[in-house]
Parts: sequence; C-alpha cells; structure tokens
Amino acid sequence: MLYAVVDIETTGSHAAGNGITEIGIVIHDGCKVLNYYQSLVNPQTPIPYFIQRLTGIDNGMVANAPVFEEIAGQVFELLQDKIFVAHNVNFDYSFVKHHLKSAGYELDTKKLCTVRLARKVLPGLPGYSLGKLTHHFGITHGEHHRAGGDALATADLLAMIVAKDAEGVIQDMLKGRNSEQYVPPHLPVENLEQLPSTPGVYYFYNAAGKAIYIGKAKNIRRRVKSHFSNNKINRQKQDFLRETHRVTYKECATELMAHILESAEIRRLWPVHNRSQRGFLPKFGLFTYDDQQGYTRFTVEKIRRSHKPIYTFNTITEGYQRLREIREEFGLCPRLCNIATSAECGCESHDEPVTYNKKVSDAIDWMRRHLPTFALIDKGIEDNENSCILVMEGNLYGMGYINDKKQQLKNVETLQKNMEPLQDNDYIRNLVFRHATEFPEKCVSFA
Repeated sequence: MLYAVVDIETTGSHAAGNGITEIGIVIHDGCKVLNYYQSLVNPQTPIPYFIQRLTGIDNGMVANAPVFEEIAGQVFELLQDKIFVAHNVNFDYSFVKHHLKSAGYELDTKKLCTVRLARKVLPGLPGYSLGKLTHHFGITHGEHHRAGGDALATADLLAMIVAKDAEGVIQDMLKGRNSEQYVPPHLPVENLEQLPSTPGVYYFYNAAGKAIYIGKAKNIRRRVKSHFSNNKINRQKQDFLRETHRVTYKECATELMAHILESAEIRRLWPVHNRSQRGFLPKFGLFTYDDQQGYTRFTVEKIRRSHKPIYTFNTITEGYQRLREIREEFGLCPRLCNIATSAECGCESHDEPVTYNKKVSDAIDWMRRHLPTFALIDKGIEDNENSCILVMEGNLYGMGYINDKKQQLKNVETLQKNMEPLQDNDYIRNLVFRHATEFPEKCVSFA
C-alpha cells in the first residue's frame, strides 16, 4: 500500500475562491520515503499580506512559478492509485481535487487524516496540531508552513502511526465509507455514533464550546452525518468543518416540535453558521401610548426591545389592516389610531378621555379574547406520555410532555405548569397554526 502525503499553501481558506501557492507531495510506503515532489505555484491572484507573513511566500516568489495547470498532469500522476494523506485531509483534498478538475483531471482516491489517526493511535496528547505532534515526538520539522517541510514532517508522523497501529486503525479507516474518512478532524467519530435515530434538534460546537450551527431532523444521526457526506469547496462549508469539535442533541417527539425548538434555539444562541431564519423575526407591532390630552392611542411601529407589543406582524400593511378592523368594530377615532390626520378624521367630536380609553381597553380585551388559546396534543417520546404545544391568546407559550391527559387538560393553568416556555415569533406561530388547521383532531381548545 502506497501513500501520497500532501501539504499545500494557499491564498485563503476555501478552494472555490482561492489558489494554491505551493504543493509538496511525499510518496511513502509506510516505512520510508520513495519519492518527493515540491513546487511553488503561481495562484494568478495576489497573496494576502497575513498569509505572506505566515508562510514566507510572497508575490515575487511565485511570479515566475508555473500555474497549477502546468503541473497538474505530474501531480495527478503522483496521486492516482495512492492513499491521499494530509494533516486535516479534507482541506488539502478539497483544494487539490478542485484545481485538478479545473485542469481536466478527476481525482478519486481514499483519504487518511493524520489528525484523526493520531487521536486514535496516540491518545491522550496535549494537542494534535502538526507543530505540537512533531515537537512532542522529536520529529524533524524543517520549514513550518511551507508545503515541502510540512509534507515531510507529516510523512514521518505517518510512519510512526503505522508502526504503533497494533489495533488496525488504518485498515478500519480505509474500509468502505468509514465515517473517519469524512468527519471533521476535531470531531470524535464516537460522538456521531452515540446520536439517536429519532426526531429532534442537534447542535454543533466549536473548540470554545460555543454553538456554531443548530439544525432539526427526523433522524438526528442520519442528518448530522449528511453534513459531512460531501466536501464542498465553498468557504462556509470549509469554515464549518474546521470549527466543529462536538455535537449534542435534544430529542423531540415529533417533527413539528423539532421545527419549533430549532427556531427558538437559533434565536436564543444566534449560531454563526445559521443564516436562513434570521429574517423571520417579526418586524412590526401594535402598541398603545397616552397623548398629552390623556387619550390612549393605537399605533403600528417597528418592534422595540423596550416595549412589548400587543401583537406582532411581518409587514406594516398587515398591522394597519388589523388596526382598521379594531377601529371599525369599536368606533374608535381614525386620528387617535394614527390612521388619519385631523383634516381626514371625520369625527365631529370625541368622547372624554376616560370614556374613550374604556373603548380602547375593551378593544384590546376583545382582540385578546378572539386570539385562540389551544393545545396541540400528539404522541410522546415514551409510550406512556403525550407531547403538547400550548398556544395562548394567539401566541406560542411553550411545549412539553404530559402523562395524564384527563387531569392535565382540565384547564390551561394546570397545563402551563408542564410546559417549557419558548420565545414566540411569527415563523413558529405560522407553523403551529398551519399544523392545527391540517390536524384539527389534535387540538384541545380553552375558552
């Protein structure tokens, strides 16, 4: 079995928008070096200053170097029919595969990551960066952050791992679509194997323990693994793989509960790699305030943290439509509802503030009474329980599990005690109302 130990220097962190500035390849049989190749590469784009400082490779050094297309044939010849080995292999492999494909070559080889191998075969070390490993074991490491020096050091590390691999870890990693082939270098594969095949929400964490991505799933284990089943070359995917260190989960009884919890947790933790739901926060609300004459007035405005709205809306048009319905129902003044100016008002006179404000108070009570309070009851995680999603006055209150429907559904106050409160938003609210409309038999209404 022959290995091609590879290291590259690049202009950035993802292959889709960056070039290779240097490549080093060591052909190895597990015991000794059989061949060695190293070349600077003209990336045909300026090298960022901080990368020049890190690698020592500047624009002048690569000005007369070959572009990757010129060396692609030689690189492909060295790599084909070998095991592709690198320290954090998915990074190097994504760049090399992408640039070979651009040059007309299709690379398809098995991979080994020396970070993951070292964690398995050499457990308990203080760190697994290439620099820490070579220092710990006294491996000669020539030029740090240069492709040739790093590739030779990685090859020596590989030889040590091969010699100490009494349990056949390398062979296990090379079998079929072994998880070790594609999971991030810092994520223990055992962490994935412990995930359940049930609905729920999963959390990816970085080295500092901060959540960087939250997702929902019908099958948590399958969905989490799918994040690593391809090696996309875009920046977001490569940053995500590099930052992932741990995965946890919360099991849910139903898909709807997983959907709700995902949305609530994204808004609680704001993970950096969750982008799709950031636009679903309600933007407008129905508020009241007292003017200088003592009249309580309605207004539709953008949401403010300092004031709690009576109700929320996605658009200002939706908010004014609801306000017009309330005004007509209770005979309120258009001007005092901020719908019309004094000239457009049409009111010959107004009630005294105390009388008018009673109308406003009645309108608010009416609106709240006409907003539904109900529970969505469904299967639980355990056979002897039911899941419950509670909506109060048109807003999501929370969700949880009950084990005595007859007793706990007697009144909403009793039910509240068994619910975990969740922050409401229009996105979640629409999910729940849509489900309630589709499955009315699951709903228990409260007067």
